[in-house]
Amino acid sequence: MNRKIIIGSRGSKLAMLYAQKAKDQIVKSTDLSDEDVVIKKITTKGDEIQDVRLSEVGGKGLFSSNIEKELQDNNIDIAVHALKDMPAFETQGLKTDAFLERNDPREILITINKQKLSELKKNSIIGTSSFRREYQIKKIRSDLECKLIRGNVDTRIQKLKDGTYDAIILSCAGIKFLNFDSEISEIFSPEKIIPSAGQGIIALQCREDDEEIISVLKKINHGETFMRAHVERNILKVLEGDCETAVGAHSVIEGDKITVEAELFSLDGSKRYYEKKTGKVEDFSQIGREVGQILKTKSNNSYKR
Repeated sequence: MNRKIIIGSRGSKLAMLYAQKAKDQIVKSTDLSDEDVVIKKITTKGDEIQDVRLSEVGGKGLFSSNIEKELQDNNIDIAVHALKDMPAFETQGLKTDAFLERNDPREILITINKQKLSELKKNSIIGTSSFRREYQIKKIRSDLECKLIRGNVDTRIQKLKDGTYDAIILSCAGIKFLNFDSEISEIFSPEKIIPSAGQGIIALQCREDDEEIISVLKKINHGETFMRAHVERNILKVLEGDCETAVGAHSVIEGDKITVEAELFSLDGSKRYYEKKTGKVEDFSQIGREVGQILKTKSNNSYKR
């Protein structure tokens, strides 16, 4: 490489840790030095708008569009995203095909006094910004209330401690990265609460014609995570999912087999559609599409506005 590499990332503490992890992997896997790889903070609309659901102001793209614009304008070379925050379909001219090894994809609960979900009082208020999480919680405890919460992880934990909520549900990966493990009251297995497609995966995006950067990203791409990312994301693509689509997807690779399970809720959360499929690892891409199509057929598009 005869140029510095500029990595673009959201400016939150968690996003900067993700970007640093990507930088460390690049330096470790190439002949580039620490000074050759620079991290640039980028403010996104998703960070600026904190008081409404993403679906009301533009969807998941609010976290990625500003960063992608910097990529398209050649101001950065690599964009770092939490895969679960990216829209299902790729932006024209860009390529997201490299992923760091997956972090813990599970969901966790944080409460004031370490109560588990089953121990919360009736009508307790759970903070979440996700329809998926809301409907999943209601399936377990229909007597609980869900209320919108936005903001970074530490902001959400502070809102809980201020008494606005009785509990909050978050992804395990973010909590562990920020060393908030001691705050966790309960960890949900993926069988109990199926996480968001791609949850716990750091995605690396570049321009599709930037061969130099593509060759760098190939060196740090984690093969198993690559397959799991695509099998789960292909479900979303078939469903043409957006921010209001309440869908969870989670995959596991064991030997030469890959298993993916997914659930989809109707728009009001009253109906749940579930599918699980196991196949050969090399068929990961097709398996995701098949599961997505089965869910689409079962639901008869009841998940769409």
